[in-house]
Amino acid sequence: MPLVFEQPNLDVPEETHLYFDAGDGRRITFFVRPTRRNDPMPNPEGIGNLHHLALAVSRATYTQVAQRLNDLGIWNTGPIDRGFMDSIYLRDPNGQLLEMACYKFVPPEGFTFSDVLRKAHALRVAAGDYAIRDHHLADAIIELTEQKSPSLATL
Repeated sequence: MPLVFEQPNLDVPEETHLYFDAGDGRRITFFVRPTRRNDPMPNPEGIGNLHHLALAVSRATYTQVAQRLNDLGIWNTGPIDRGFMDSIYLRDPNGQLLEMACYKFVPPEGFTFSDVLRKAHALRVAAGDYAIRDHHLADAIIELTEQKSPSLATL
């Protein structure tokens, strides 16, 4: 994520805000204080706490994440299959759990990731399956595509 700008924290003068572009106009802000020491202990994950922050990455980036983290000596889970996406988890220097996630599909033109996931979920539930798998995604994409542009072959 590119650093967009930084400025002092107007509420805490000894802190700086670092604003990173997370894409689509969204930003993630980090609070930096030179006197603060990193604490690699995992953050609490109970009710009311942030469990993890998931960041969507491209397939090209995803295939490089684990090895590059390993090369830097940074612990990570390695690839994990989530059915509809693949994930790799790591902890930042302050113990926050981060996820690098890559969807296994590209939505058809005019549809969003949520549209495909909603349809794949409905197909999974109707079939009585435990979790979304590749065939649910493929069938969801077919149904959404036919919904937008019916084929003469299906009429």
